[in-house]
Amino acid sequence: MIGRVRRLLWRPSVARFTVLLLLLGLCGLGLLLLPRPDVAELPRLADGLGPLAPVAAIGVGALLLVALVPRTAITVAWGAIFGPLSGAGYTLAAALLAAGAGFAVGRLLGREFVAERVRGRLARLDRWFARQSLLGVITVRLIPLGGFGLISYGYGTTGARLGPFLLGSVLAATPSAFGYAAVGAAVVSPTGINWLAVSPGALGLVATAVLAARWWRAERVGAA
Repeated sequence: MIGRVRRLLWRPSVARFTVLLLLLGLCGLGLLLLPRPDVAELPRLADGLGPLAPVAAIGVGALLLVALVPRTAITVAWGAIFGPLSGAGYTLAAALLAAGAGFAVGRLLGREFVAERVRGRLARLDRWFARQSLLGVITVRLIPLGGFGLISYGYGTTGARLGPFLLGSVLAATPSAFGYAAVGAAVVSPTGINWLAVSPGALGLVATAVLAARWWRAERVGAA
């Protein structure tokens, strides 16, 4: 029995998938152990970076998303540091990088394992991901199935295409990015809320809802 398990683990696809699971487990452990910063103190962190602050915000944000830190927490923090508009913009840029990185890691470590084992309904689900359009990605992103990083890893293990996944991920994140960045900015400056900064989020929410409704109708017509 032990020899059989050992031979199974030595299979390349199983070994890579095991590494993926260990990576996700370590990220989850890090979430439990890392200290939570005081949002009100965050603006001071960017003072010493000068012109490199935007680059650091995007890079660190992407790393945190890949490490499964909730996007909401990052967006609120970046809004507190950089303001509602810049904070939302940096968060969306970080989300684009993190979506691509998570997808690549999932594809490298998990796709072969999943492809070898999908059968029946799971195979049909995998084919659905493979032919999924931009609207499909947006809809999945809006469903609270898991965190931003976890969904990125999961998408990589399917047959989904990278282009629609990246664009759909950013579009789905846009409404909440502006809203939560405005919340973060209000935490450090309660009397300085700029409602104009929240308007892109409202417009994005309406646009996302319209796109999701159109995709839902198209899927129902195609299934009929």
